[in-house]
Amino acid sequence: MRYLLIISHDDSFTPTETLIRDIGSWIKEMERRGVRMYGNPLRPAGDATTVRVREGKVVLKKGPFTDSMEKMCAYELIECSGDEEAIEVASSHPMAKVATIEVRAVWNELAGR
Repeated sequence: MRYLLIISHDDSFTPTETLIRDIGSWIKEMERRGVRMYGNPLRPAGDATTVRVREGKVVLKKGPFTDSMEKMCAYELIECSGDEEAIEVASSHPMAKVATIEVRAVWNELAGR
């Protein structure tokens, strides 16, 4: 089953060299286990453009879709045997100690799988 790890932090967060190194080690370990499919950090939320179509018109807003204390900063797509393994993988991510990780199952039915 596939899961998206949505990693978020607040505006005061600054990564350390140790954290970046630990994330690199986590990535290698999850790839070795065959769990990690893909992932990347994201540009700051202020660089985003939110797109909506209303009454046939494209409506753009500079910035994230919502104002919140925490903003999405990275994502990981993983494949696990179930919720328990996905939570174990998320809790082993170095960002779990300094940020928030939402674990969300992917609806495979929509992708024809």
